[in-house]
Amino acid sequence: MKFVIAPDKYKGSLTGIEFCNAVEEGIQKVFPKASIVKLPLADGGDGTIDALLYSLKGEKISVTVNNPVFKPVSATYLYVAATQTAIIEMAEASGLKLVKGTDVNCMHSSSKGTGELIMDALKKGAKNIILGIGGSATNDAGIGMATALGYRFLDKNGQELLPIGKNLQFIDKIDATQTSPLLNNINVQVACDVTNPLYGKNGAAFVYAKQKGASSEEIQLLDNGLALFSNILQKHFNIYCQEIPGAGAAGGLGAGAITFLKGELTSGIELIKNITQFDTIIHKADWIVTGEGQLDEQTLSGKTIQGVLTSASRQNIPVAAFCGSVALSISTQEQLGLRYVCSITKGITNLETAMKQSYQNLVFSTYNFCKILKTSA
Repeated sequence: MKFVIAPDKYKGSLTGIEFCNAVEEGIQKVFPKASIVKLPLADGGDGTIDALLYSLKGEKISVTVNNPVFKPVSATYLYVAATQTAIIEMAEASGLKLVKGTDVNCMHSSSKGTGELIMDALKKGAKNIILGIGGSATNDAGIGMATALGYRFLDKNGQELLPIGKNLQFIDKIDATQTSPLLNNINVQVACDVTNPLYGKNGAAFVYAKQKGASSEEIQLLDNGLALFSNILQKHFNIYCQEIPGAGAAGGLGAGAITFLKGELTSGIELIKNITQFDTIIHKADWIVTGEGQLDEQTLSGKTIQGVLTSASRQNIPVAAFCGSVALSISTQEQLGLRYVCSITKGITNLETAMKQSYQNLVFSTYNFCKILKTSA
């Protein structure tokens, strides 16, 4: 039998490759001669670097950059020299996970560190950038990122502005005379699984800024700033970002990637599947085994398991999902097309214990799943 193991991570518990190893162990207890392909996946957010590190055999590069509040932080990206490709997670440099307490306020945070990662990759020779933009702490429409690439944002008096969300409303002109020539002839793909516009009631500020520390009054100011800056972008680049679905992603960095990087917004999991040649690898598989920390209704919205199921259905391959917890109705499972679903948690336990026991619980669950397969074969 051929098994393809293609999970997302269990956040805080198992990496994608650890999941693969546990499932492989369980399978081999029942099918010792099975053909097993391990292919950890991600949806473009946290964990993408680790997933692609296994598949692409790249090199992890660590760089000291500015965190969201301009403090030094060591951030990592993946570089694949053979294809001149860099995989960058915005959260590594500009993520909400990097700020605490009173520093959590997207009025004053910046995506500059993300731009610094991009510049480092370009200097390494990157011609292809894969940019995951989940988990941001910012609402600056990417002006911080752009500043690191050589753009300058000026007020009506010609003074350069600090690239933070609060200052979007004051931008009168974009100065591109000092941008890096390395930006020429690069291909940028942005993993983006939301469709929020740049501003308005469904835009970056109103939907996401509260969780990034902004008050109701500040959210209104940020939204006004995004609307005004949209006009500046249109004047400079002749691109009306408000009409582009996903422009409001990551505090407007979606719009920034489109304009400053000439980037293309695309589904995260579809992008990762293309990079890893997923559809080719699963050909003639008997089963695909996938999983994530929590399986719920959100799985219907651009998550890794949904992407696995889309490919599997085209080749009529059954999919089994092993998850830390499951909150699905039977009708949703049927709608997803999952052949087998299992919560791996054993007994009555707390979250901390369940997470510590994830590896062995996953081996156990896989073993029993394979026993059923062997009996019914």
